[in-house]
This record gives sequence, structure tokens and C-alpha cells, in this order.
Amino acid sequence: MKQPPLIPTVIATGFGSGFCPMAPGTAGALLATAIWIVYAALLPAEACLCVTLVLTLLFTWTGVWATDKVIPFWGEDPKRVVVDEMVGVWIPLMAVQDGEWWYVLAAFILFRFFDIVKPLGIRRMEMLPRGFGVMADDILAGIYSLLIIMITRWIL
Repeated sequence: MKQPPLIPTVIATGFGSGFCPMAPGTAGALLATAIWIVYAALLPAEACLCVTLVLTLLFTWTGVWATDKVIPFWGEDPKRVVVDEMVGVWIPLMAVQDGEWWYVLAAFILFRFFDIVKPLGIRRMEMLPRGFGVMADDILAGIYSLLIIMITRWIL
């Protein structure tokens, strides 16, 4: 059986986290959250926000590209492609500031909720073509999660 190219596979599977036999999407989101926690602990808040924004944009672009490369081998929206979950969870993490660890947990839980349940037009995003459709639903789930965290922070 022919294998997809290595670099797109590494990117699409979130550095291999998508090969987790149970809940690969959660594994990808956990990896992205762990990466965020490491650099958030090392960087000032402004730099952390910039790094998160750059990673989100970079992984969105490379995620669409990598997903397009693996789809011919694995089919449409394969479960092992989790770069979309990585991007999706980084979006609400942009609203988290120094020491707000409850918001980190909320970002993860809210994103996974929206990603799994797919309300409010999220499911419709999956109908977009190829890699863009794979990424778009998680981006929208991340945006909804971001909005809830921002509204909660504003209220509290």
C-alpha cells in the first residue's frame, strides 16, 4: 500500500498525535495545549499572544496543504488528521493571560465541545472542499470558544 509523503503526514497528524488509537482529535488538542503552556510559561503575555497568532496562521496554511496531500491516501477528513484541532484550540487560548489556568482548561473544554457537537454552522464548514473544509470547522469551533472566553472575562 502506498504511503503519503512524510512531511505532510507529520504536519497533518499533529507530529504523530493523530495516530493515537483512542480520541486522536483530543490527543492533537492536548498536544497543542501543552505546547502553548510551555511557551506561555516562558514568554511575556504580549509575546505569547504573538506566538499563538503566528502558530495559528502558519499551521492553518500548512494544515490545509498537508491535509490536501494526505487525503488521496486516507480519504476525506481522516480521523488521524489533527492539525485542525491544534489550530482550533490555539484560537481560544489567545484570550488567556498570565496565570489564568482555569481559562486554559475552559479553552480546551469549550473547543472540544464545539468540535464534537458542531452546532451553529460548524458542521456546514466541513462541506467546504478538501483541506480547507477539514480546517474550517475547527477554526469556527475555536472562534466560538474564544468569544465565550472573552465574554466571560468581560463579565467577571
